[in-house]
Amino acid sequence: MSLNVAVQMDPIEGINIEGDTTFLMMEAAQARGHRLFVYTTDTLAMDEGRVTASGRDVTVRRVAGDHAALGAWRRADLASFDVILLRQDPPFDMNYIDSTFLLEAVHPATLVVNDPVSVRNAPEKLFVTKFPGLQPPTLITKDRAAIAEFRARHGDVVLKPLNGRGGSGVTRHLADDPNLDALLELHAQISDEPVILQKFLPAVTSGDKRILLIDGEAVGAINRVPQKGQIRSNLAVGGKAQPVELNARDREICAAIGPELKARGLIFVGIDVIGDHLTEINVTSPTGAVALRTFTGIDAGEILWERIEARRATA
Repeated sequence: MSLNVAVQMDPIEGINIEGDTTFLMMEAAQARGHRLFVYTTDTLAMDEGRVTASGRDVTVRRVAGDHAALGAWRRADLASFDVILLRQDPPFDMNYIDSTFLLEAVHPATLVVNDPVSVRNAPEKLFVTKFPGLQPPTLITKDRAAIAEFRARHGDVVLKPLNGRGGSGVTRHLADDPNLDALLELHAQISDEPVILQKFLPAVTSGDKRILLIDGEAVGAINRVPQKGQIRSNLAVGGKAQPVELNARDREICAAIGPELKARGLIFVGIDVIGDHLTEINVTSPTGAVALRTFTGIDAGEILWERIEARRATA
């Protein structure tokens, strides 16, 4: 089966192929005989219900600095593709949300991975609250009184932007830290969105697991260990990837959320687990597949395309 595949992503010229999960997905698609087309959200258009994007056909190769052979620019009808990979990076802002409305117009006749409606309705730090008992104690609010009360109960807390990414803006505040109010003021100046406070989990010093699930099933994990003296383990801010096995609690968490992910059409998902707690469900552009293949040989790109092909065969 040869599929016509569009990839909605950040400009392909600027990606780092050494760790880019989208590039791995594209390599796997190409190796299976699928055709690739790339575009960015700023070229999306809807004209009397017809959704198009301006982009280029592409052939990828694992050569740093020369990783994409791009064809001529053309405007394509997105309904003409079999599959669209929704893979641009956050922030999950109105531009991102608007793109999901446009993609909704072609899905599911054209299979969008992940389902744009579900991506829109599953903000990564909010969706996790649908599964009580898995999260650490968590508060989402702008209300200073609620923040003070939560801090009085839990003392050592972590502050996060609600729609942040890659560990950006994540800070830890001890019970007697006088700087939290100043940080909240800065957050309010930058954005009108709520913030998240979570009880600090000491287990983060041993790592933050990124577990990849495809069609609701766990395929493997990596451990991301923060630098000494840091709490942020994201690879984008200096965390170090290490091999790790899924334990019984990890499998329990995956079993609890997997059916819901599958039902919502969230085919490629990365979850973050610290100790015994689920902290995030990443559905926009989850990463970790390259490190997983490096450490374990498990190729999440191949598994993903097997599942996509199976879905298209029965469409």
